[in-house]
Amino acid sequence: MRLILFSLFFSMFTSVGAQDFQDTSDIEFSMQRFAWSTASIGTVSATSIYGLSKLWYSKENQGAFHLFNDAKNWMQMDKLGHSFSCYHVTRGLDALFSWTGLEKRKSLVLASGISFGYLTTIEILDGFSESWGFSLSDMGFNGIGVGLYVFQEHYFKSQIFKPKFSFHQTRFARQRPDVLGSNFIESLLKDYNGQTYWVSFSPNQIGVQQWPDWLMLSFGHSIRGRLKGDAPSYQGVTSHREMLFSLDLDLSKLKVKSKLLKGLCEALNTLKIPFPALIYANGKFNARPIYF
Repeated sequence: MRLILFSLFFSMFTSVGAQDFQDTSDIEFSMQRFAWSTASIGTVSATSIYGLSKLWYSKENQGAFHLFNDAKNWMQMDKLGHSFSCYHVTRGLDALFSWTGLEKRKSLVLASGISFGYLTTIEILDGFSESWGFSLSDMGFNGIGVGLYVFQEHYFKSQIFKPKFSFHQTRFARQRPDVLGSNFIESLLKDYNGQTYWVSFSPNQIGVQQWPDWLMLSFGHSIRGRLKGDAPSYQGVTSHREMLFSLDLDLSKLKVKSKLLKGLCEALNTLKIPFPALIYANGKFNARPIYF
């Protein structure tokens, strides 16, 4: 999904740019920082939308605006991608606005509004494409991603449950390279069989003081054998879901003094660190010594 790369890039851009965002409670509002932030956000948003319209949508036949029900496609993996993207875009925007000294409530309102508005714009572009359409289920999962971030900031004052992403190449892409990708980058975007969406948290943050705050438990969801979005079985391959359990690291908890390195750690916190994993699929458990 094209939204994954944008959300990862945007999270890195905002996290590194707002290197002080971990300690923003006493920062006074700076109009200069706010102007720089809003100008940067506007430029990145406009440029990316224009780029998508030229590089992605220009290759597709355009028609009248229409709805498209893809709620069952790819066993909802693309929907999890929407939530993941919206969560991290909102997180990055809130970090940037907090860096300007903007009051927290206003920062959350702006961050969530811009994030949801940006993803809605992309959905509207889909609505004019004959190959896709405006998906109400996509919009719903966009809202879940925004809501997860805002809910935790408002009620917990911290992000306890953190969505993460990992990817590994699969043999299924070779069976349908036009759909699932013919190289690593294409497969990263298209092969949902290699994507895994995780939610990681540290028991330390829910009261287990003996547990190190940098070591996290992680629960993931992936699929295997899905060659066609709406077909449970295709070319003799039957697809199934996989539920995963693993460990993870919270890179934001590492004791680093460099503001730049701290920003990079926060940006890379969108990715699940490879660890051994326990996998439940088709009523059976199995394990992998290392899972990407």
